[in-house]
Amino acid sequence: MTPIDVFFSGIDALGEYLSAHVLTCLVPAFFIAGAIAVFVSKKGVMKYFGAQAKKYISYSVASVSGAVLAVCSCTVLPLFMGIYKRGAGIGPATTFLFAGPAINILAIILTARVLGFNIGLARVIGAVGMSIIIGLIMAFIFRKEEREKKNNDMFVEQGDEKTNRPLKISVLFFVLLVLILVIGAASSEYIPWIPKLAIVYVITIFVSIILIFYYTRSEVKQWGHETWGLTKKILPILLIGVFIVGIIGGVAAYLIPGADPANAVGVAVAPYIGGNNIFSCFFASVIGAVLYMPTLLEVAIVGDLFGYSAGIMDGGPALALLLAGPSLSLPNMIVITKVIGLKKALVYICLVIVVATFVGFIYGLIGG
Repeated sequence: MTPIDVFFSGIDALGEYLSAHVLTCLVPAFFIAGAIAVFVSKKGVMKYFGAQAKKYISYSVASVSGAVLAVCSCTVLPLFMGIYKRGAGIGPATTFLFAGPAINILAIILTARVLGFNIGLARVIGAVGMSIIIGLIMAFIFRKEEREKKNNDMFVEQGDEKTNRPLKISVLFFVLLVLILVIGAASSEYIPWIPKLAIVYVITIFVSIILIFYYTRSEVKQWGHETWGLTKKILPILLIGVFIVGIIGGVAAYLIPGADPANAVGVAVAPYIGGNNIFSCFFASVIGAVLYMPTLLEVAIVGDLFGYSAGIMDGGPALALLLAGPSLSLPNMIVITKVIGLKKALVYICLVIVVATFVGFIYGLIGG
């Protein structure tokens, strides 16, 4: 591989990302995030995710959010930005940020089927527990900001705009948007392209009917502006991050003659992630945090690329990689830093890596 091939590795990674994720995942996610910012009252967000919300409610709802959202570490970002912008506390917001990609029900089922029931169950328990632990620690570390939000919550009800639109219509509207995201993001192995396009087309018609009869032109226009604003802020950063990840793969392939840029990193680090020890689990967490793993692909990455199915990687580092990988990536880190600031982003990233390391290590000790 030549230096020019390294550059084209970044181009290839970017092209693959654009073709596989932008239309089916990110576009619906941006529209949902814009709808949250415009149509969901701040009072509603505060009820479940605000600083005054009961912790057992906010963290419970946030920690299981991924069960209905087939999103990856990048697709969850517009949704996270939407609820955080509406005033969600940093604790519940980061719990949602981690849980969104980590507890994808399809990925959990696939993990259990391909990698084994034990690691599939461990992934469910570990992801839910991790999301709550990370959120609680974030809320504690940044408790001063949480107190300020709590003091500001008393003005929310007075500032919210009221609408005569029936609640069931608003709920149906968001359910349909989420269905578009879930169906669009589903692998063609589960829903072939032609039925997928037909289903999304029908759902889009229903969404249009609801918009025509229950939403004003001004509201729809505001929704479009908000969606476009989020897209401009997030998408360019994501694309740059994906390109950089591709370059990293190209550099690894350049240093390992004959390796494929798509798996050169795995080949290079295989000797360091084999055992059930704290160092292997930590190294696997760091790798998972940097690599971009599309939804469901993390199972193949752990099973094949890093050799868990072949017995090269033990259960501890495999679980650590499964926990850290789907919820973090280099593009994801860049956007999180822009949204919540460098200090909070660094704390969140370190928490994901450290907690995933210890959860994987404990699983390895138990017999993973």
